[in-house]
Amino acid sequence: MIEAVIFDLDGTLIHLPVDYERLIQQFQKVAQAESFHPLLESVSNLDEVATGKVFEIWDLAELAALAGMTVNQEGMKLYGFFSTKPKALVTMQGKAVVKAILEKLGLAFDVVLTREDSLNRAEQLKLATQKLGARFENVVFIGNSDNDALAANQVTCSFQRIQ
Repeated sequence: MIEAVIFDLDGTLIHLPVDYERLIQQFQKVAQAESFHPLLESVSNLDEVATGKVFEIWDLAELAALAGMTVNQEGMKLYGFFSTKPKALVTMQGKAVVKAILEKLGLAFDVVLTREDSLNRAEQLKLATQKLGARFENVVFIGNSDNDALAANQVTCSFQRIQ
């Protein structure tokens, strides 16, 4: 029995054309690092001040990319299909762009977790499931990446991949 549904955002419901290679170059300057791969792990290892600067740069890049956003029809169909279920959104996008995207598309979620809440997808899924009052075995996570599938497996919820 499906109690709740959790959606990823970028790649699942929308496509946000952020130039991540350019962004990573900017992050490297802030962190004074030769490498910034893998991205989320690198950000997780920054101190609070550097993380704040990285998030500011990231927010600006995402907001600039908003004009080129496209909708993933497959993901939106599933959003509609599960319209009566409690829903959460987990994303590595920032709060500012998420708010703008949800308003632009008229989407609503009972719980929204962004990179400001956690840079770890499995942790985001745990938090979302708790806030929805559901059990992992009765949650479906809809995402698009191998990382999404791995996180669903880690928390033992079902996973549905979007292309």
